[in-house]
Amino acid sequence: MIISSIGQGFLWSILGLGVFMTYRILDFPDMTTEGSFPLGGVVCVTAIVHGFSPLMGTLLGIGAGMIAGLVTGLLYTKGKIPVILSGILVMSSLNAVMLFVMKSPNLSLLNHSSLFDLFRISSIPEYYDTIFVGLIAVIVVVTCLYFFFNTQFGQAYIATGDNEQMAKSLGIKTDKMKIIGLVLSNGVIALSGALIAQNDGYADVSKGIGVIVIGLASIIIGEVLYGELTFFERLLAIVIGSIIYQLLILLVIRVGLDTTYLKFFSAVVLAICLLIPRFKELLGLNNRLKKEEN
Repeated sequence: MIISSIGQGFLWSILGLGVFMTYRILDFPDMTTEGSFPLGGVVCVTAIVHGFSPLMGTLLGIGAGMIAGLVTGLLYTKGKIPVILSGILVMSSLNAVMLFVMKSPNLSLLNHSSLFDLFRISSIPEYYDTIFVGLIAVIVVVTCLYFFFNTQFGQAYIATGDNEQMAKSLGIKTDKMKIIGLVLSNGVIALSGALIAQNDGYADVSKGIGVIVIGLASIIIGEVLYGELTFFERLLAIVIGSIIYQLLILLVIRVGLDTTYLKFFSAVVLAICLLIPRFKELLGLNNRLKKEEN
């Protein structure tokens, strides 16, 4: 069970990395996440069932997520619709798109291969295939993000999130950066959805409900644990935070709590992690007051 949770942590960490690109860098929550995540899985599984290779199905899933991000970006920058509302509009419409693609609310990969079959060898213990595929995907995504954000274009993207007015004064086309950010982040999120759908063996239109909380939990847990970090270290912290979150889920299951309420547990964990800095601040303030009194 621990090995399985670590493997799941790698797969879900890709979601966290995608959410990080908008929530932390561009400084706004993108609700498209809850649509692009299951969309990646739906398109991937449907492609595999119709004869495409697992790799091609995964790439098609990523492309679908990127298109969803593009639509949100255009609604936000060109249509001047608030980003949260733009994301909600796209997320809602994607339910119909996924039903159109699959022709049913869910679709199984039974008797069809997946990327994980490449690592399912009899001599390797069960669930290690999830770790191998997840680790490879994480290495590829983290490496690509690290090199992208160290380019001049990537720095302009970061500057847009840090101070949009200053970025504009430097000649950066901030609307373009926002669109590209939403495209790339939703592509990464769709990749996570495609991999998890293959690992689970099916795609479902309802898989996106609450996933943004899981992505945020990965980010916040990593930040709370490690504090001040370099950019590369922050990416790794998200991966570690995702694994810790999955281990916490395993703990909930092992102590016998009803798994029906896992979404509630996710929200509680996220709320606690968000409050920890505030608790530390209050504790530090109380300690200073005590020293002054003495």
